[in-house]
Amino acid sequence: MRYNIVDFGASTELENNAPFIQKAIDLASLNKGEVYIPKGCFKTGTIVLKDDVTLFLEEDSILKAGDDFAMFDLKNLDNHQDLNTPSYKNCDYDGKPKLYFIYAYNCNNITICGQGKIDGNETIFYGYQDEYFIDGSFYPRMPLLYLEKITDLNILDVTLQNSAFWTVHLVGCKNVEISSVIIRNNLKLANCDGIDPDHCQNVYIHDADIICADDGIVVKNTKANQEYGPLKDVKIERCKIKSTSSAIKFGSETFGTFENVEVDDVTIYDTNRGINLMLRDNGSIKNCTFKNIDISTRAFAKPYYWGYGEPICITALSRDESITAQEIENIKFENINVDAENGLMIYGDDECKIKNISFENLKLHLHNKSKWPKDKKDLRPYDKQPFFDSKINVLYVKNAKNINFNGFEYEIDDNLKNQLGKEVDLIDVDNINVN
Repeated sequence: MRYNIVDFGASTELENNAPFIQKAIDLASLNKGEVYIPKGCFKTGTIVLKDDVTLFLEEDSILKAGDDFAMFDLKNLDNHQDLNTPSYKNCDYDGKPKLYFIYAYNCNNITICGQGKIDGNETIFYGYQDEYFIDGSFYPRMPLLYLEKITDLNILDVTLQNSAFWTVHLVGCKNVEISSVIIRNNLKLANCDGIDPDHCQNVYIHDADIICADDGIVVKNTKANQEYGPLKDVKIERCKIKSTSSAIKFGSETFGTFENVEVDDVTIYDTNRGINLMLRDNGSIKNCTFKNIDISTRAFAKPYYWGYGEPICITALSRDESITAQEIENIKFENINVDAENGLMIYGDDECKIKNISFENLKLHLHNKSKWPKDKKDLRPYDKQPFFDSKINVLYVKNAKNINFNGFEYEIDDNLKNQLGKEVDLIDVDNINVN
């Protein structure tokens, strides 16, 4: 049964339609029905999705966050504090937001679909701004969708835009399909990831088109959500991603195991880092495959965005002295085509926690693309040594073992050679084969 929000009192003239939309949701949940958002822009505060609800957005409809932060204080928490340290210096986040827009907890069978848009009204969250970067006025800001402990979740076809923080944050969810969504966030506004499965299992993300800052699709195990167990059995395919940080990323919140993640047939373009495995906490990453991927990277404004244009970056480092990172192992890369202005980096701590990494048919073209210097290696977040001076390498490996390349080809244009160090730089590496 369909429940049109206008029939419950919603109007494009109102500043907060949340009470009327919520009435429609509550009734739809009782009858396994559909909440219908018609054409027009409907401003709203927090809405809470419930069991057996389909939220359908008609073409040319917009469900937009309102202008008052008080509309999103779902749990009556201390909403926000001024941001005294820039988020690119310290973005530690336990995974529990303070403000909520589209929210659900402990539900079954939820669908968000249609050709309409959900808009996070990002501008009300602005703090520091310059030509290349916008930070929030406080941290953490409000995710667009925060869905926790949901079984059988579908997000289909919709456009998600202008998020002020992580766009789709899924926590402890199982049996998830995200299909054909479009994400359009401001490339200057920090911390506005695309899709963040966090301690989730059995997730299928496909045919998504994502443009956002910082990261595109990011699997995580946040500290505050460890009760939901490991992240495992995630498949990502036929996606197109542009970001100012990493297109496909693991971490940096890694309080738990990541296992059986497969990425296939993905296009990464105009991105600061392509594939980034960033182990920083007491978890591990194992048994993951990346294949049939086109990667185009370039450095973005410094010091705002982590990295210097690396197409593949694998690091296993303890975030600080209170943490002991575990292993990254059994990772396969197959049929990877790269156009970049920096090479691959694999960097572990002294205990060689990176092992059994294989590359099959990797083609790398290096040439200069941006005005930004590429004279360092960036290990953030890492208290011991965030940066160190280093020229560009085709391949830089430190503290790793059992690294195998088969079918590795590369070329370097003349316009980059004055920034080049050793083409292949290997430091404390046990058993590496680079043909």
